[in-house]
Amino acid sequence: MDIVAILSRWAHVGAAVVLVGGTVFMRFALMPAAKELPEDVHNSLRERVMGNWRKIVGIAILLLLLSGIANFFFVLKDKPRLEEHKSLYHSLIGIKIILAMVVFFLASALSGRAKGLEGLRKKSGFWMGLNLTLAAIIIAIAGYLKVAV
Repeated sequence: MDIVAILSRWAHVGAAVVLVGGTVFMRFALMPAAKELPEDVHNSLRERVMGNWRKIVGIAILLLLLSGIANFFFVLKDKPRLEEHKSLYHSLIGIKIILAMVVFFLASALSGRAKGLEGLRKKSGFWMGLNLTLAAIIIAIAGYLKVAV
């Protein structure tokens, strides 16, 4: 296997682990604990955490986009394997990409500062839960594609 393909896959999986793992931590550990804090302390903590998290989200999304594109082309190079399942592969990869764009949007909106998206941040528990559900579907599709196609 080509070293670039290995590094690309590692970057892709690593960025996904960081993004999903960080979201799990915030949704199920940090948010419930922070809810107990006085409002001013809670708001200060949220701003500090999100200030750091939004940088991580941006880097992870960039890595996922770049490595995802590279990985797609590495798969296309493996023509004998792909020919047998071409339409299934392209259908599932299309669904995966669309879901990933939604995940990227929600992750950016929840960690960002845009005034127009404040409504999402006020219901961040729900939106993080949805994002984790979409991420689980993406991971399931990726696992299926890696093994079956």
